[in-house]
Amino acid sequence: MSTPAVSSVHQALQKSFKNLENCQKVWKSALTECSPLLESLGNLAEQSKALSNVQLSDTPLRVFPDLEDRLRFKLLQAMDTVLGKLNDKLSSLQSVRDTISSHASGVLQLYELHADSLDLLAVTERSATTPSIADMLGWLQDAERHYRQQYPQCSDIH
Repeated sequence: MSTPAVSSVHQALQKSFKNLENCQKVWKSALTECSPLLESLGNLAEQSKALSNVQLSDTPLRVFPDLEDRLRFKLLQAMDTVLGKLNDKLSSLQSVRDTISSHASGVLQLYELHADSLDLLAVTERSATTPSIADMLGWLQDAERHYRQQYPQCSDIH
């Protein structure tokens, strides 16, 4: 019978799903931390636009030399700081995506290694407490695809 192979693949799947759960927490945390950064970046862009729309030479602030240049410099510095923090979050998201892909690939390789010793019944058999290997492999592939598709959407802000 294929009991050692089934057991080996089941253990790898269990490990991958635990890893997936941890990765999901990191992913959600990184996305949550991006929201205030994006809001801050939007505020800075609005301030920059307002600075471009005002003629400081027509205001009492004209007595301050190079005020517009200094304000613009400060705004650009602040934007660079926020963009750096966003880049760190994107790196976290990319790391999650890569970790999930690596685990999914590893489990599929293990499955392929044991494929000859796994009969159709062993792969599709499920119980009330344990899903089938085929179901779990499908779920793992779905999760990997989800994160692979989500990351490019997140990195579009980069």
